[in-house]
Amino acid sequence: MAILTPVSQLENRRQPTTTLEGWRRFIEAEPSQFELLPEQDWKSLDDRERVAYDEARIAHHAELVVVTTSTITEITNEGRLLTLLNQREIGARRGLIVSGPAATGKTTAIKQLGRFHELRTQMRFPGTNRIPVVYVTAPPKGSPRKLAMEFARFLGLPPMRARQNVTDIADAVCQVLIDARTDVVVVDEIHNMNLATSAGEDLSDHLKYFTEHLPATFVYAGIDVERSGLFTGVRGQQIAGRSLLINTTPFPCTTEWKQLVGGLEATLRLHRHQQGTLVAAAKYLHQRTGGMIGSLGHLIRASAIRAVLDGTEQITRALMDTVRVDHAVESATRRASSTHR
Repeated sequence: MAILTPVSQLENRRQPTTTLEGWRRFIEAEPSQFELLPEQDWKSLDDRERVAYDEARIAHHAELVVVTTSTITEITNEGRLLTLLNQREIGARRGLIVSGPAATGKTTAIKQLGRFHELRTQMRFPGTNRIPVVYVTAPPKGSPRKLAMEFARFLGLPPMRARQNVTDIADAVCQVLIDARTDVVVVDEIHNMNLATSAGEDLSDHLKYFTEHLPATFVYAGIDVERSGLFTGVRGQQIAGRSLLINTTPFPCTTEWKQLVGGLEATLRLHRHQQGTLVAAAKYLHQRTGGMIGSLGHLIRASAIRAVLDGTEQITRALMDTVRVDHAVESATRRASSTHR
């Protein structure tokens, strides 16, 4: 009989990627692997063994599976190109902005870009103390001090003193990043920075300070940043003039959508599920999720866990109908249904 994964696997919670330790664990993590027991071995499990076995499968299905999409490929390619171009740049370096509705895969894509670059750097320079990538989020209603704190927190620097000058903190952060040979700085949730406010202007100036003092490529991501005021005024024009923009959108119900569904279905570990069932239901899944990759992942993973918990061991349309998706998608689905009546 196969060795069972212990129940404690569910307790192995991921640390946030906004710390260096959490980011490195994200980089080093291997895709979840789990092999189903043969039918007879599965049926012969005692109660304790079955609990451990099911808990291990729940942990497997709870893992966010990254399926390579055309969006991830485009963002990774553009980010890599910019990083190479910026290596020898002595003037204003160009950055990358990823913008789009929620749940369209922005954060996943920029993290995959960061992961790709870090693994490539580790391969080229093994055994060094480099920090090739920094990942932070723009603080809500942020100030330069809060932004500097985000960088300091990622690096594990000592807490800032109340009287400490923000510029001094920024200089200390920049020096650490220069010494660590940081090539890519990822700033997520950039829609929190509104240039129509004085706080947003100050935060923009501080980001500009970082970009001018760090020989690194800056990658930003946020919800519909074109509408958030990021490109308004003189500061916004500077950002627009120095950045490439890639928009993420919901996926249409095309061949790629079916491939995404198939990629997620291939990761299922259920004893009664027939492969191809979800691909055949691709249109239904598109209607339920509005083509949002984040919503699709949630629906399939939650359905798989529910199939383990209720003992059905398969994902059916009836089961998926019982799983709630995010409010935005469900509201849009209800509006579309009422329109077609």
